[in-house]
Amino acid sequence: MTDASSVEGRALRTAVPRSTHAGWSPAPDRPSPVDVVLSQEADRLRWLAPIRHARMAESPFTFFRATAKLMAIDLDSTPTSGIHAQICGDAHLSNFGFYGSPERDLVFDLNDFDETLPGPWEWDVKRLGASV
Repeated sequence: MTDASSVEGRALRTAVPRSTHAGWSPAPDRPSPVDVVLSQEADRLRWLAPIRHARMAESPFTFFRATAKLMAIDLDSTPTSGIHAQICGDAHLSNFGFYGSPERDLVFDLNDFDETLPGPWEWDVKRLGASV
């Protein structure tokens, strides 16, 4: 890391201290989670919706896994450093695993990118932490 990067990192940490990431309160205009889930199904096969709902109802974790869009809505009102990257968007523990690289090395990394999008890198860290 260069000296300039260190200075910039410290400045960002001063502007957005780690402690600001500890809490969360819903935004006043937060949409209903049910409405968000139903809106995602508008372009899906209708007959699969009851199966999806049953799976989501099995546990908090299965609901969590199926609601990356809701997480993005919730995290949109949280503080970030302003550094954006191509994030997984669905970085929960079940989306990490081992696989072989083209160089034949064993790698532990994200292995599911069906929700990838540009966004604050902190969102992936928070979603991963919440899944543990």
